[in-house]
Amino acid sequence: MKILSAKQLYQAHDLTIKNQEISELDLLERAGGQVFNWMHTRMQGSQVKIHIFNGIGNNGGVGLVLARHLLEHGYNVANYVVNYSKKRTNGFLKNYDRVKSLKQWPVLLTDESEFPSDISPDDIIVDSIFGIGLNRDPGTLANLLFAHLNKSKAFKLAIDIPSGLYANNAPDNIEHVLSANFTLSFQSPKMAFFLPETAVFTEQWEVLDIGLDQEYMQTVEATQLISKNEVLPMYQMREKFANKFTYGHSLIIGGSYGKIGSVQLASKAALISGCGLVTAYVPECGYNVLQSSFPEAMVQTANDTKQLSEISPEGNFTVVGMGMGMGTSTQTTTALKSFLKTNKLPLVLDADALNIISENKELLKGLPELTILTPHKKELERLIGKWDNDFDMLNKVKAFSTENNCIVVVKDAITITVYKEGVFVNTSGNPALATAGTGDVLTGIITGFIAQGYEPLNAAKFGVYLHGRTADVAIEKKGYQSFIASDAINNISKAYLDMFTQPEAPKVEEEVAQ
Repeated sequence: MKILSAKQLYQAHDLTIKNQEISELDLLERAGGQVFNWMHTRMQGSQVKIHIFNGIGNNGGVGLVLARHLLEHGYNVANYVVNYSKKRTNGFLKNYDRVKSLKQWPVLLTDESEFPSDISPDDIIVDSIFGIGLNRDPGTLANLLFAHLNKSKAFKLAIDIPSGLYANNAPDNIEHVLSANFTLSFQSPKMAFFLPETAVFTEQWEVLDIGLDQEYMQTVEATQLISKNEVLPMYQMREKFANKFTYGHSLIIGGSYGKIGSVQLASKAALISGCGLVTAYVPECGYNVLQSSFPEAMVQTANDTKQLSEISPEGNFTVVGMGMGMGTSTQTTTALKSFLKTNKLPLVLDADALNIISENKELLKGLPELTILTPHKKELERLIGKWDNDFDMLNKVKAFSTENNCIVVVKDAITITVYKEGVFVNTSGNPALATAGTGDVLTGIITGFIAQGYEPLNAAKFGVYLHGRTADVAIEKKGYQSFIASDAINNISKAYLDMFTQPEAPKVEEEVAQ
């Protein structure tokens, strides 16, 4: 599924009107009708009071279409128009007249004193005030209304996007946004639903197909949602006459005294994700630990008991994953610099390797093309500097990726993979992954994928999805709090099998079911 920008959605609207030979009013009718169908399917004529707050643009026109359908089907509707400006769109005016023809005049809200005070916690609030075209502060009247409605405990349903949110930027003031329990987004989710600063304004969302031009939707270059449908075509079947050398040799470099576990996690994840062989390269203090806890791995050690003061592994390796638990001492920094100067293998860089590079930015120029960096937000800040908001962060990551021809996996509650202008938003995973060591597991999985022959970008996208899915398949038995990084490894096999045995319902439906 694609995440279109506001500009792209407007282009899709215009092409749809032209190619399908319909009017703008027809498109608004289609959108409002889809919202009605969604509500009617769930409410089945229930007389819960529905308060619809309409703006005076086309989003308000959609709300008025909804109001008309609800009234025609006997629902209990209170209809309002938020009079925040003297300008009205034709789509609003035409649908306003159609509602009036039902002898139900919407209440015009021009002042705070006119806001309804009788909204019960059992009622439904429908927000159709502003849509994706908003690019300024909503204004005093709307902001006062948002504050008034946000205090209500009634269920809040937003049409297309919660009012006050911008489709492609952070709001100027988070208090000037209407918080929704559920958002029905037309044709495409909005990027604001996936970034922490703005995702909090809708608890759940669902996409409604309003029949926008299919050719445009299929060909437009846009941000991608990565779900089962996107990763299944990437999956590489095992060969009948393969052997362990067929699927590559992963080299995992890291660890220091007290932090050998991170290497064990990454090494085990690489092997269980499907590569043929794994060698762990660690300080001498890690030798016995790894040989006893993970006998399937081969182990090489640096000539130092507690840290990597040299990095000189020997063998025919396919890919290197490095950085976990290695520390940033002067000796380790020198060793990493020396290794990077001579290394020609594909790289997956994590943790302290990123921290060292952030202090020695010249090292970026020596990285192989399509090196994968897997920073969490703090590590990312060290690499690219501070950002004003999450949208600004994404722009900085795209610029960083373009300049250094690298792939950046931004680890967060929703993990986002960036390669140049390409942005890929992962859909799997849950809060169980917010625990120590899961980042090491992710590095191991991605490294193991590259060893098997996956192209780096596909390895990153598929690896992030599979990693997240380990928590999804485990959550019923493990719960959020008790899940640890080893559980992610133990559920890689289930996550693989889940791709072929479990149809993936949209996450929003899973949450509703709970």
